[in-house]
Amino acid sequence: MSQKFIGVCLLLGCLVASVHSAAKVPIAIYYESLCPDSAKFITEQLYPAVKGELRDVVDLTFVPFGKSQFFTQGAEVTFTCHHGPNECYGNKVHACAIEHIQANSYQIEYTRESLTLDFINCLMRAGKNFPDNVYPGQRCATENHINNWENIKTCANTTEGSQLLRKAGEATMRLKEPLTSVPSILFNEQFEKKVNDRAQVNFIGTLCQYVSAPQPRICAQHNAAATPSLASAN
Repeated sequence: MSQKFIGVCLLLGCLVASVHSAAKVPIAIYYESLCPDSAKFITEQLYPAVKGELRDVVDLTFVPFGKSQFFTQGAEVTFTCHHGPNECYGNKVHACAIEHIQANSYQIEYTRESLTLDFINCLMRAGKNFPDNVYPGQRCATENHINNWENIKTCANTTEGSQLLRKAGEATMRLKEPLTSVPSILFNEQFEKKVNDRAQVNFIGTLCQYVSAPQPRICAQHNAAATPSLASAN
């Protein structure tokens, strides 16, 4: 079976993965680390889909900034975040994880892409409920085979984390359609409100509309399930 190598981008860098020749669908998620709607989408829609049959047909980009703002004064960067200072720290952890998570040659079942997705999902699932007010970064790292949490934590607490979060902010501000809601989900680098709204309640069905043939079986199942609904609407 023929294969080719393509780049799988995770916000601040690309890695090379061996995939089947079908083109991947570029999907960018602009979100906030403590946003309930972001958490609901990532944990209930995105994660189950991408961990299943659709993992080989998506090219994910995570941009953890949302409606935050940043200000620069000399070399200093300060942030104000939609859900307060704790979210600024959370956004930095996400940005640093996207930058620093690496796969290990002795854990061939995990890729950088899958490790990053697992870690982000764990953090988003925790939401704002931190036992003893301890941010769940170390716990999520341990549970999801991330062996360099100390590097991620150091990044989040230093100027590196601020610079990475600023880059996420700059990427958000470059959107052709200014961000007005969180999460905002772009397919093929395009934002459409109807598509964004639909993806948040039926991500698999929405994604399958962009997947070229031959489609995964789950797309055929969703297409078949949608047919009676369309017929009854006529």
